[in-house]
Amino acid sequence: MASRPRVLIACEFSGIVRDAFIACGYNAVSCDLLPSELPGPHIQGDVLNQVHKGWELMIAFPPCTYLCRSGARWHAGTGQQQLALQFVRELMAAPVPRIAIENPVGSISSHIRKPDLIIHPWEYGHGETKATCLWLKCLPPLMATDIVMERYPRIHRESPGPDRWRNRSRILPGIAAAMASQWGPVIASN
Repeated sequence: MASRPRVLIACEFSGIVRDAFIACGYNAVSCDLLPSELPGPHIQGDVLNQVHKGWELMIAFPPCTYLCRSGARWHAGTGQQQLALQFVRELMAAPVPRIAIENPVGSISSHIRKPDLIIHPWEYGHGETKATCLWLKCLPPLMATDIVMERYPRIHRESPGPDRWRNRSRILPGIAAAMASQWGPVIASN
């Protein structure tokens, strides 16, 4: 019996994408500096210490605090953006055959390269509006699965508070399911 393809979900504390891949039969593990919100296979630590361990696919969600367009003016001159961009470059150069990097519109586009694809939650069964960029290595573009006609900027209008960053950074289940159902077979066929 062939082993199940190994998937690393980098910079994910929610477990949402990890669990979508597990539900489709893949050997998926999340990795983040934070503990996982959901029980399941999770490595708490630096993902760069994990990328050399024989993964077939890595989907990475680098923290957008210093990368997104909306926060650029607050962090100008601190050096944090350059550190965040270096982290993205290291993720992109990881020795993993297939990679997807997710982040909002921001400095990755202007300092590293333009995204391969921009998706929106309303294309995957959620009414939210939030342009989300994907940088892809050896993966096909993610195709829309469930267009929602009523749209609202819930994520943009998240109330201020200590958990605002956390609530805004979670990937939505419809997008996670699309990643697992569309990219999983790509790695399983090899």
